[in-house]
Amino acid sequence: MNEPVGFMSYVRFDDEHENGRLTEFCKRLSGEVRVQTGEKFHIFQDRNDIAWGQQWKERIDDSLDAVTFLIPIVTPTFLKSPACREEFERFIHREKELGRSDLILPVYYVNCPIVNDEAKWQADPVAKIIASRQYADWRELRFEPLTAPEAGKMMARMAVQIVEALDRQKPAAKQASDSHPVGSRKRRRRPIQTAVTSYAGAATTVTMPRRASSKTEPPTRVVDALHRGDYSTLNDALREAKPGDRILVRPGLYKEAVVIDKPVEIIGDGELGEVVLEATGAPTVSFRASMGRIANLTIRQAGGGGKSYCIDIAQGRLDIEGCDISSQGLSCIGIHGGADPRLRRNRIHDGQSSGVYVYDNGLGTFEDNEIFGNAFSGVEVKGGGNPTLRRNRIHDGKSAGVLVYDNAQGTIEDNEISDNAFSGVQIRAGGNPTLRRNRIHDEKGGGVMVYEDGLGLLEDNEITSNALTGVEVKTGGNPTLRRNRINKNGFEAIYIHDGGLGTFEANDLRGNAAGAWDVSPDCMEKITRAGNIE
Repeated sequence: MNEPVGFMSYVRFDDEHENGRLTEFCKRLSGEVRVQTGEKFHIFQDRNDIAWGQQWKERIDDSLDAVTFLIPIVTPTFLKSPACREEFERFIHREKELGRSDLILPVYYVNCPIVNDEAKWQADPVAKIIASRQYADWRELRFEPLTAPEAGKMMARMAVQIVEALDRQKPAAKQASDSHPVGSRKRRRRPIQTAVTSYAGAATTVTMPRRASSKTEPPTRVVDALHRGDYSTLNDALREAKPGDRILVRPGLYKEAVVIDKPVEIIGDGELGEVVLEATGAPTVSFRASMGRIANLTIRQAGGGGKSYCIDIAQGRLDIEGCDISSQGLSCIGIHGGADPRLRRNRIHDGQSSGVYVYDNGLGTFEDNEIFGNAFSGVEVKGGGNPTLRRNRIHDGKSAGVLVYDNAQGTIEDNEISDNAFSGVQIRAGGNPTLRRNRIHDEKGGGVMVYEDGLGLLEDNEITSNALTGVEVKTGGNPTLRRNRINKNGFEAIYIHDGGLGTFEANDLRGNAAGAWDVSPDCMEKITRAGNIE
């Protein structure tokens, strides 16, 4: 019999409308099951994995034959999706074949009148089964951060439900194995697969090792500054923690620098601002493990000798969620050495250098953070750094909003960059980021400056209402701009001088105080212009 796996079914539009929240939900559920079992529980989400010429329906059928759980994200669009309904009905049939009634775990995400009204759901077999099951009700939690305590508790309860269902399955698996008499024809064994997500019928599967036996609860160590927990300091808890442990930190001020050198989860147990971790003369958090997670903490670097980051990430993947991070030393967060963290919904502010500093081949994904009030750039990327920034608010810095240089790259999408002292984005010294769909406005300098051999691809951005030029290119800068709206700036839309280059296609350059262009004679023949609206 196949090892337990899962299949999460949802409609892609719902995830897009929620700005990727369902994708994050999948990741967090995967992580929570892993924490509670000690084993990886991947949730993959990639329709592009389906090979050319392979029918997606066959791939879905193969996946559903291999999985154990169906986790539908129930919304009105889900109930109207033929592909989602087909997956659901197919799994109902499979569940009956196995003699089980606990393998469909609905997540009730958006209110559906048909699910709430018995007279209506009696006529809809899918809605009827959802209404009759013990579903996880996320309708109110939908508007809370996934790092909020109530959301975390709900996620933990869902993981417990999965683990308990896995435990109930073990005797059934043995019985099925013993029921084949010698010489009888057995079912062909499929490869063991990880959990899979699908949207409107698309899915992918990945082979993984067999699971070891599961634990029902993650080991939790409680830190309490008033000596009412297991430990009074976070360092004491970290010293005794085992890989996979959860450390719950109760409200208080913890004046200590910590080094995380094992995969653990550290969660503040209280409102943001009630659990404060502060250090002087050293990084407040030094991350030196393969993976880990920090959530719901206020983390401060209070200055002192030997200038330090507040959080120094030198390797691995650290998830930082729902934290308040500041530094009187250097940058709030330093990422280097190929480290690839995930930062979501944090406040990153008042750094004595940059808010986020990515260098020495550092990576990272930054989503839905507020980055503001830093002494240098909000985000600084250099030396082979290549982060991804999505939906962040980067504002009120004392230099540029984003600075990319020294052959660094970066994907910068859907951010709001505003009210910084210099340009919203500066690209120089071989920097070559990709900027798409950002709003760059109300800068005290220009919108974007590309110079000293900087490059960059800028597409579909809105660059408006900046004090100086919308886009300035000089000294060998050579960007490509397509379909940007560069309007209402204090000088020209585009200013090219001192050897500036570039390709400018299909941009809207109307409504700027000094017109669309100012191109110096030495640059006239070095630029490409086509289809711009002036």
